[in-house]
Amino acid sequence: MTFETEQERFWAGDFGAGYRERNQSERWLLSKIAMWSRILRGAHGVESICELGCNIGLNLQALSKIAPDVALRAIEINSQSAEEARKLGVAEVTTGTILSPLDLPAADLTFTCGVLIHISPDHLAAAYDNLVALSRRYVVVAEYYNPTPVAVPYRGHQDRLFKRDFAGDLMDRYGLKLVDYGFVWHRDNWAPQDDVTWFLLEK
Repeated sequence: MTFETEQERFWAGDFGAGYRERNQSERWLLSKIAMWSRILRGAHGVESICELGCNIGLNLQALSKIAPDVALRAIEINSQSAEEARKLGVAEVTTGTILSPLDLPAADLTFTCGVLIHISPDHLAAAYDNLVALSRRYVVVAEYYNPTPVAVPYRGHQDRLFKRDFAGDLMDRYGLKLVDYGFVWHRDNWAPQDDVTWFLLEK
């Protein structure tokens, strides 16, 4: 597979493998279950969900426990991570990039979690287009929020982490409506995450 951007090559290679190793723990799974339990309260009639950038499938695993009858599918750029996600046996996982047109079935809800922050602003529109085009009704983004776009050094690398108002972009560009939102603090007593802000949007 060939990639057009530095970020794609970065995550498809060794750094993506290292990320996979850092994020394998029962604690992370429990935190995902808590977050998705909150998000899905506002999403009605969801029978299928598609994740763009699933890594090893922790979100998919959490969703399978919360909503076992919902059909799950995903796409992941790192082939080893995609294989790990497939081994869970809870979702149909495709290896590929979310910056190219996706030949995947539409889902009632599409989402990213900690993915858009790693895409160069010059290529965000392609990811946004896929998120919205594949969704029949709901779009969820769970990312690092900042009111204005900013690049942040990431584990010794430049131009690998970008914060912005992703949900605001989607609402302004595609006319999506805000249904709900929330914040998961890294010092939460029960189910901490890495200061993630999530937004549930509707077409």
